[in-house]
Amino acid sequence: MKAAWYSQNGEAQDVMQVGELPTPSPQAGEVLVRMAASGVNPSDVKSRRARPLTDPLVVPHSDGAGVIEAVGEGVPASRVGQRVWVWNGQWQRPLGTCAQYIALPEAQAVALPEGTDFAAGACMGIPGLTAMQSVILAERLAGDLRGKTVLVTGASSAVGHYITQMVTLVGGRAIGTVGSEAKAAHARAAGLQEAIFYKTESVPERVKALTQGRGADVIVDMDFSTTARWAAEGALAAHGQVVCYGSNAPDVSLPFRPWLFQSIGVKFFLVYDLTPADRQLAVARLSDMLAQKQLQHSIGARFSLDQIAEAHRTVEAGQTVGNVVVDF
Repeated sequence: MKAAWYSQNGEAQDVMQVGELPTPSPQAGEVLVRMAASGVNPSDVKSRRARPLTDPLVVPHSDGAGVIEAVGEGVPASRVGQRVWVWNGQWQRPLGTCAQYIALPEAQAVALPEGTDFAAGACMGIPGLTAMQSVILAERLAGDLRGKTVLVTGASSAVGHYITQMVTLVGGRAIGTVGSEAKAAHARAAGLQEAIFYKTESVPERVKALTQGRGADVIVDMDFSTTARWAAEGALAAHGQVVCYGSNAPDVSLPFRPWLFQSIGVKFFLVYDLTPADRQLAVARLSDMLAQKQLQHSIGARFSLDQIAEAHRTVEAGQTVGNVVVDF
């Protein structure tokens, strides 16, 4: 099969290779998926640059979509020919979705509705499930989001774009941070009610102005290194909740006293490592939204497999609005 891989860390143009690798065979409990599209996420490029290799080579990317071509022992033959999207394709294993085929446990290949194209399906594993789990946790911690104000940091990002839609679908008021007018327009099209330009205005002050001084009920956060301070400065209401899936700095100083005296709660999660119950719920709710065609999908750039280095550089640049995918 044709695939892309790297055998050492480094810049994309220096280490990415494209060529032929053996086609995997599905083992017991597995399916073999012929990939139609592979999603490229920030975690993929970070791993290529710096995560130590424990295998001779790594076929990158955890997200993708395609069609089941064969099944292993114990998997119903009826799954052959099913359109699917996959999650955790390259999580704790060397062979990801940036190849013509991937073999993986059948639960990691989820039915993709006919009305959803493969490029959109390739965005479900990390962006889609991160967004869905964020909303599930927000509801679990803060209750029904209907009528509540949710601050989405990075509202125009791949994950933030889905979070904004999901908050709106359950009746919440989505406000969010953006970095430009173009990104604000993108987020507003997804349901964002108020855009906050974090580069030029005080986020806590703007949130207070939008909430009659009380702050947001929930912050769904992609950068705890910044949000820890914003929450303490009034961006979050007393007894509010932070649901966080990322940080731009590995070590974060928490202003403890303001958090304590405002009774603020925080829940961190890693989308690769959801509990089985949470995974099942998130997949089910996301699948239902896809089936009902409730979600907008934004593909910002598409590349061929031979353009894999350019695809990685595009994600690293961080200027593309929408998801980056590799088509097969």
